[in-house]
Amino acid sequence: MIRTITIGSTRITLAGTAHVSKASADLVAEMIETGEYDCVAVELCESRYQSLFDDAAWKNLDIFQVLRRRQAGMLLLSLALASYQSRLANRFGIQAGQEFRIAIAEAQKRGLRLELVDRDVRTTLNRVAARVTWWQKITILSGLLGSAFSRQEIEEAQIEELKQGDMLKAVMEEFGATFPGIREALIDERDQYMTGKLAAIAAAPSPPKHILAVVGAGHVPGMEESSAEPPNKEAMDALCVVPPKSKVGLYIGWAIVAIILSAFAVGYSRSPELGLSMLLTWVVINGTLCAIGVMIARGHPLTVLSGFFAAPLTSLNPTIGAGMVTGAVEAWIRKPKVAEFESLRADLTQVRKWWTNGVSRVLLVFFFGTLGSAAGTYIAGAKILSDLF
Repeated sequence: MIRTITIGSTRITLAGTAHVSKASADLVAEMIETGEYDCVAVELCESRYQSLFDDAAWKNLDIFQVLRRRQAGMLLLSLALASYQSRLANRFGIQAGQEFRIAIAEAQKRGLRLELVDRDVRTTLNRVAARVTWWQKITILSGLLGSAFSRQEIEEAQIEELKQGDMLKAVMEEFGATFPGIREALIDERDQYMTGKLAAIAAAPSPPKHILAVVGAGHVPGMEESSAEPPNKEAMDALCVVPPKSKVGLYIGWAIVAIILSAFAVGYSRSPELGLSMLLTWVVINGTLCAIGVMIARGHPLTVLSGFFAAPLTSLNPTIGAGMVTGAVEAWIRKPKVAEFESLRADLTQVRKWWTNGVSRVLLVFFFGTLGSAAGTYIAGAKILSDLF
């Protein structure tokens, strides 16, 4: 998908690509070879630019800090997406993001100005997280994990079709209808941000005459539309603000705690036997389902045991999750090796290695432990209330 816009005196060609498409990589190389452009802009931020060329970037990851800062879910989401893209790229004999690598290499070889125009990926992920519910996060992560583990093959022709306007528009509209908050932060805001960056480049002293902007095909329509009135500096700054996390989930968590504790109190007031039965129901169901989740992730036996005892307690404290406990215990017992951090990117393209690589296994223990505990909370809670009434 190729579109041309003009901002000020600068002509900008938007080259819409698929990040796992050989045709996209070849197209970018051919366009730069024409010599028409004096600047190349790519849909990357500084951190993504660095990670694109640093295969050992994962070795500096502190898994304990990830768990402590409640970033395990977002990291697992990123890894699942990267795994899916890498698997597709390997199938077609290229590297994921190859069009960016080629654009950067060709620009440097020809001495062309190179610009990184995307918003910092951490800001984007934080703004996405602030717009989705806990259940939506689980739904999206489950879907991505399913895609990463799926054996269904996708043909290159299907990927190329997605770059065509009508089909791409339909996909974007469907995604926006299902997850409007994610669509806004992940696509719409970045359309505006990248257009704003290009406008700033065009407004600077000695602006380029013709920019080739290499971006995902999904961004082209929005960037073309926003080019009529690019965001100013104040609007750009607003797009980089990380909003405070919604407290709705926390309030719901404390409400559930209040209901369960009240049910225990009422049960014991009726009879100690009923109260004890309700307590055992809570411990056994919650602990067992969390332990099963950890076993699915192939956690260490001691991690499984920690999940059984932690889940009934953490479910009564919304500020800490069972997955945080099981993930930390797994990382402490089976501390991931440096080699596992370095091989993480390659390992994620093979399903079985999600469970054998120490880093990804910790994240799976976190995810399945959290899922099991959540299921246990609602199932045990429903059983307790039915016994009471």
